Amino acid sequence: MANQQVPNQGQINIELPEDIAEGIYSNLAIISHSNTEFVIDFVRMMPNVPQAKVKSRIILTPEHAKRLLGALVDNVRKFEQQFGSIEEKDVPPFPMNFNTPTAQA
Repeated sequence: MANQQVPNQGQINIELPEDIAEGIYSNLAIISHSNTEFVIDFVRMMPNVPQAKVKSRIILTPEHAKRLLGALVDNVRKFEQQFGSIEEKDVPPFPMNFNTPTAQA
């Protein structure tokens, strides 16, 4: 009989394609919800550019949104234990002011 490996119960294999592994930078998240789902739009705003683009959208059930919240709280706590407190600055104005001079051609 052939040697077959049985995966451990509760384990899954997750594939991370190279283009996804690079990640997408976002400096703004917009969260909205309905009675059945949460939508998180990750946006990148650039200095002196009046229009920002949604770079990624994640749609979650309310249950998964709550699990994500718990996972973020847990990870921030662990981060602060290892590296120290994350200092929250004042909430930036919207749209964000990057304090850079206006580009001129």
